[in-house]
Amino acid sequence: MTAPAGTPLAGRDAEQYGLPAFAAGAGFDLDAVPYTGRVLLESLLRAGDTAAAAGLGKRLAAGEEPGLEMPFVPARILVQDYTGIPLLVDLAALRDRVDRPGLVHPALPVDVVVDHSVQTDFAGRADALARNEALELERNRERYAFLKWAEGAFDGLRVVPPGSGIVHQVNLERLATVVAQGPDGVLFPDTVIGTDSHTTMVNGLGVLGWGVGGLEAEALLLGLARPVRVPAVVGVRLTGAPRPGTSPSDIVLALTERLRREGVRGLMLEFTGPAMGALSAPDRCTIANMAPEYGAMTAFFPVDAETLDYLRRTGRSEARTARVAEYCRRQRLFREDGAPEPRFGRVIEFDLTEVGPNLAGPSRPDQRISLAELPASFEALRSAGDGGETDPVDAAPGRVRDGDLVIASITSCTSTSNPRAMLAAGVLARRAVERGLTVPGHVKTSLAPGSRAVTRYLREAGLLADLEKLGFHVTGYGCMTCNGGSGPLNEGVGEAVDEGGPTVAAVLSGNRNFEGRVHAQVRAGYLASPALVVALALVGHVRADLDREPLGTDPGGEPVMLRDLWPDDRELGRLEAEFVTPTVFAEDPAARAGWDAVPASRAEVFAWDPDSTYIRPPAYTDAAPRTGSPTGARALLALGDDVSTDHISPVGAIAPDSPAGRYLAERGVRRRDFNSYGSRRGNHEVMARGTFGNPRLRNRLVGTGDSGGTTLHLPSGDRLPVYEAACRYAAEDTPLIVLAGRSYGMGSSRDWAAKGPWLLGVRAVLAESFERIHRANLCAMGILPLLLPEGRGWADLGLTGHEEFRLALDDVRETGTAEVTAGTVSFTVRADVHSGEWDVLRAGGTLPHLLRRLRTGEAR
Repeated sequence: MTAPAGTPLAGRDAEQYGLPAFAAGAGFDLDAVPYTGRVLLESLLRAGDTAAAAGLGKRLAAGEEPGLEMPFVPARILVQDYTGIPLLVDLAALRDRVDRPGLVHPALPVDVVVDHSVQTDFAGRADALARNEALELERNRERYAFLKWAEGAFDGLRVVPPGSGIVHQVNLERLATVVAQGPDGVLFPDTVIGTDSHTTMVNGLGVLGWGVGGLEAEALLLGLARPVRVPAVVGVRLTGAPRPGTSPSDIVLALTERLRREGVRGLMLEFTGPAMGALSAPDRCTIANMAPEYGAMTAFFPVDAETLDYLRRTGRSEARTARVAEYCRRQRLFREDGAPEPRFGRVIEFDLTEVGPNLAGPSRPDQRISLAELPASFEALRSAGDGGETDPVDAAPGRVRDGDLVIASITSCTSTSNPRAMLAAGVLARRAVERGLTVPGHVKTSLAPGSRAVTRYLREAGLLADLEKLGFHVTGYGCMTCNGGSGPLNEGVGEAVDEGGPTVAAVLSGNRNFEGRVHAQVRAGYLASPALVVALALVGHVRADLDREPLGTDPGGEPVMLRDLWPDDRELGRLEAEFVTPTVFAEDPAARAGWDAVPASRAEVFAWDPDSTYIRPPAYTDAAPRTGSPTGARALLALGDDVSTDHISPVGAIAPDSPAGRYLAERGVRRRDFNSYGSRRGNHEVMARGTFGNPRLRNRLVGTGDSGGTTLHLPSGDRLPVYEAACRYAAEDTPLIVLAGRSYGMGSSRDWAAKGPWLLGVRAVLAESFERIHRANLCAMGILPLLLPEGRGWADLGLTGHEEFRLALDDVRETGTAEVTAGTVSFTVRADVHSGEWDVLRAGGTLPHLLRRLRTGEAR
């Protein structure tokens, strides 16, 4: 007799909801359902929605579109400090505005990993780590005191202190359980929603998760699960095997190029095929990490023997590992080699054998190039700039010219989570040192591991010393250069760049290289494996073909080629087996020393400091909705394709002459204490002034080149910083829109890319397409994402951005469309809004919507 849906099955340690029995009773083949779909089915069963589960199972087993919106409640929430602090500031503000502050507390477990605030101020020296960490605590003491208050004030909130590692690597090595256990003893799949787009990294361990904006996470935290539209599940079928010398970075960059071309934006990807066993769990996590770069919602690898091996190697107990294996096998969530593959409506074939060493750049992660193509890639970027070769400029201790490498950073969880990739960098460094090679003085070198485990196994293997001899000293355990916290260039180099205007380059082992992200003075950014980062640092520029030109010459005058230094896979395997052991992953108490010294309030309600330039109650908590059909609207900016959230809301240094810099200076903040936009996200005044302030943003209202964060005020034609133009429009009571092209809002999940435009008065964004997370963030702030007529950009419609706009929005919820009139041009736009988002839009955003529900008792 088949057990009815939701019947608990006896497990060894607890109870579970039985997928095999449910599938048999509902009449579909569970083995044909993608593993991603099986996790979603289990979630529906625990929620008691057996009808939706039956429908979803049947459609997925037949290879059909899911056609479903479902309330997805994860096992836990994961945030980092740049996104977590503004989220907690919002929750603190909600507590101020309700009669019972205790109502505002997380309904789910929350981990806050502090990893984004440390910056690479010091590098290439033995004391870099100590000095950077001390400066981090000095700069961020007020923010960290707020975090410690939140940890004490909110139930279920845990803070992983600064110096512990990068959020996604910490998630892999310490936080992920793969199989979770509820307070009632029920076992269920570990799932996670994060406020960072690279939350997908844990998909490599068979933990389903994706990134959302902070506002969406806030709704989940307060018990309001917004419906998630389940997209198509696409199979990526891996065949062949990696060639000797191919790194996981090479594979993911090739995949990123291919999958962007395949058009997987917003889809759930699941990896399958006979080559699955050729990828270790860390390899899979590297691939899953970059799902936002190829546009996917998820990049899922099912649990299998590689997952269990990773759990054991990182120090999980044998009992926990056995529980993962037993539970997943019973629920058919465990992938066995040779078992039939699930059925997908669409399959993308990818042959690992075809991948060789490569890089991506100079300004997008999907711009994959071979080593031989590096010089031409840079030249194309340089030629597209001001044109003409610049003369070398004197800089201590050398000279800076076009194509010189000024940053070489081994950084980011993307690659530092992979022991074999890090050992490869160490071995290449050892061989370079043995051949007498050195790194030129204009190259700022840094090593920012994603956890302290990396430092331990590199030191025990004897490789850390060789990296340090080339200047790759540990600078901190955080995102650092990967997130734009790269600090100043080496002495004399930044001044030389400003003086002579050469186009210089950076290379990092990260996941994003959008123009201006790594450093404001660096136009060309390349992604590469850690070993290639070391190799390019030795060369000192990106004008060389590393296949044919030497990295340098040894003391005897002999050329040293890359192939002479490249590590052997067998040697890497031996080092990994010997030195990457469970003991190196043990928690390090030293990480807590500075954190424990930070004082914190124990009050239930946060005491706001009116003079604070870091933490202020936000202006949008209970804002009135902006309703009606705006007339006489103006385009604040007119943008092209691939505008990233870095362009919209910068994360790096605050320029002294910017509106945000002037705001801080007027309040007595010294220039050295400006910190970064990312660290100031608890202050809406700073963030509003920084919105659209990226110097590399191209606003076509002011020309085709970099706009430097300026726009035209219309109809006056005055060229102003974007913030100042928005203030003038506000004084004139002029509604604002933004015009954009394809993939608007690509990149990071930062909700400030929606909060900032709302504060500037933006009512709607008209674009050819939106990236998934940013589209949701716009809705969460009450900004309408509107799709231009298919296949036509705003310029194709005859617009210049100088027109007055009228948006007929009165019936947009019912029809899903709206008529737009701009000057003499009229066209129809479609609202890119999911059904569960209209109430939030009508309320004026997530926070006003939540506040009303809390006041009426609907939120619990």
